[in-house]
This record gives sequence, structure tokens and C-alpha cells, in this order.
Amino acid sequence: MSNSSPQPQTRPKTRKETLQRPKGTQDIFGADIERWEYVESLCRLQFQNSGYQEIRTPAFEATELFERGVGEATDIVNKEMYTFEKGERRLSLRPEGTAGVVRAFVEQGMSRWPKPVKLYYMGPMFRYERPQAGRQRQFHQVGLELFGLDTPAADAEVILMAMRLFEKLGLPNLSLEINNIGTTECRENFKAGLRTVVQPYLAELCEDCQTRYNTNPLRMLDCKKETCKAVYARPDVKSFLETDFTSPESQAHFAEVIRSLEALKIPYRRNSYLVRGLDYYTKTVFEITSTNLGAQNAVCGGGRYNRLVEDLGGPETPAVGWALGMERLMSLVGELPKRELDYYIVTDQHPVAFELAERLRGQDYKTEVDLSGKGFGKQLERAAKLGARQTLIIGEAEAQKGELQLKHMQSGEQKTLLLQDFLSTLSS
Repeated sequence: MSNSSPQPQTRPKTRKETLQRPKGTQDIFGADIERWEYVESLCRLQFQNSGYQEIRTPAFEATELFERGVGEATDIVNKEMYTFEKGERRLSLRPEGTAGVVRAFVEQGMSRWPKPVKLYYMGPMFRYERPQAGRQRQFHQVGLELFGLDTPAADAEVILMAMRLFEKLGLPNLSLEINNIGTTECRENFKAGLRTVVQPYLAELCEDCQTRYNTNPLRMLDCKKETCKAVYARPDVKSFLETDFTSPESQAHFAEVIRSLEALKIPYRRNSYLVRGLDYYTKTVFEITSTNLGAQNAVCGGGRYNRLVEDLGGPETPAVGWALGMERLMSLVGELPKRELDYYIVTDQHPVAFELAERLRGQDYKTEVDLSGKGFGKQLERAAKLGARQTLIIGEAEAQKGELQLKHMQSGEQKTLLLQDFLSTLSS
């Protein structure tokens, strides 16, 4: 009988499955992130120069905020929100930015600030929908909101801000579409009339539009299906849609907005089908579109929402704003000129090299220090691969003498300089 204990069986090591990002999300890096940072910095500069302050709200809020703000009958709330429960609370990842900003406006007492209150935001939003070009389940918005003024000038300013931003970015084939949807009472009258005129053709509408007929008829006009478009183009329906159903006060407000756009030489097109499906809009609504985007062609959309602050528990406060989708915007922004690497420091004397790099970076020179510890020949090869315009070589001998070697990578010219003399030339 053998006294040897059984040997444990060893399992062959298997490679773990590579994890992938969730569907409808993306990793942004390399040249793409440089373009994103450029656009975001341009937005910040334009907004801040016009008196807008940044606000950062939570990525998730009470579900009730979006039900009351965006509207329970909207597709966003009914179909697209990521909602979960913790304890006794229902929470949702934010599907858009305005409701959270309004909640903060009310909660933080901004209604007591001098008017107007001008805010802007940037960040990720979340909607569960079919991913496609320019539309992701995690997407990013930039938006601005102006609180406290019910003047046509406020509408004109936010539209001007968007158009000038896109002009600076050099976006192609832009079009401003604008409409007046009147007050909340006007909207209710319009909904009733729309149901009446569409009712004979209800069987011809798609399943979604048949549902919207009862829950949110304004959303029917956003449908992209050709069968539904044909119904809304019928003479009797078209005649109804092109009839101005808004109040005299709303019409006067809109006319003044149009006069401002014309004075600013901003081209526009009145679009009677443009209603913006979210429940909170009143009076002016608009979209900025690009023919370079295909069917989903809106880059930016917004309008006036005079009752939302009150609906979310605050005092009666008029407001107007817009949001743009960064993913769609980035598909229109051209490639940026690549910023060259000004200096690459080849060294085995890192304390000296780091001090020099800090001086260079402080004067806005793009500078890298080689951290590899490899021979200088290998370091110079890396400098060439990175496209460095010049290398600064600091070995032990140079460090002891307070010198460096400056090499122009294109010409190959190399010379020895006193470190202090080199620094003096930078500040002169």
C-alpha cells in the first residue's frame, strides 16, 4: 500500500475573456479627446465672456424630477430612462440637463439672485435607445440656461450664442429652424385641434404615432417615418399646422425675436412642424440643423420654458435655453492642427531635467522628459518618433557644468549652451 498522498490536479491556465465597453458607449482618447477639449474650451470661453457661470449637477436625480419636468408622456420618461431603486427612493440617471439645472436653481435659492441668472453645463447624459451615428446610450451635452427674463431679447441672445459658437467652429451647412408654440393654454388648444384633424387618418399612422395621439400628440410631428409624414402633409392637416393658433401676446413676442435675428443677420426658416416634444416648452422653440448629419440632423435644440421652475416647486420664473449634443457636433468638427512637441529632454539627470521642463512648460512650451533610463541614442530615436522640433540633452557632464546640448531635429545642428543663457533667450 502506498503512503504517498494524491497529487492535486492543476487546471491549465486559460486566458480571461476580454471585457468590452457597454453597447452605446465609447472611449474617447488620442486625437479625438484633443478635439473634444478644444470644443469644450471654446464653449467655456464664449459662455464666460457673455456672463454665464458653470453649474455641475448630479448625474442621477429623483425619478420624479424628470416625470414632472420632462413629462410622463414623453418617450424619454416612458422608454429611455435608466431607473433604479435604493431604499425607498426611485432614482434615474439624467436623460437631459435642463431639469437638473432648474432643480438646483430652486433648491439653491438662485431666484433671489440678480436677474438674469445665466448658467451653463457640460456632462454625460443617459438614454436607453438604439445606438446609431451621433446617438449613444451615454452621450454628452453642452447647454446654457437664462432665468428671470421673459423678453424677446433673451431668446435672441441664446440663439445668437449658439450660432456664433458654431461659426467659430467652422461647422458646415447649418440652418436655424424656429417656431412659436405659444403658452401652455395655446399648446392644449393645439393638441385638441391636432387630434381632430388627424383622427380620420389614424389607421395610417405608425404604432408609435397612434400611441402618441392619446398621450402626447405633439410628438407625432417629430416622426421620421414616410407614411406618417405623408399624413401630416395632407392638405387639411397641413393647413391646420400652418395656422397660427397662438395668443396675440405670444405672436408679438415671436415677431420681436424674428426682428432681432434679422438685425443680427442670422438666417432662419419658420417651421410650423417644429414643436419640441418635451412638455416644458412655451413660446419660442428652435433647432439648428446640418445637412451633413443625415436623417438625425439636429445639432442643437432649445427654446423658452416659462412654467418649469414653478412646476418644480419654485417661484414663477421665465427661462430660455438650449442644449447641443457633443457626439453629433464632433462629427462635424474638422481635424485640428496637431500641436508640435517643442522640446524633448534627453537625460539621465532627472532632477535637473524636471526643473528645466517646468520652466519651459511655464512659458507654454510643450515639453516632455524622457523617463525610460535608456541610452541617449534610444532616447533620441523616441524624440524623432514623437516629432519633437528640438531636443535638449543633459548628461552628467552637462549637469556638472551647468550646460545643455541643443539639437535641432530637422537640420541635425547641435550646439552646447550654458543653461542660464538658454533660459535667458526664452524670456527675452
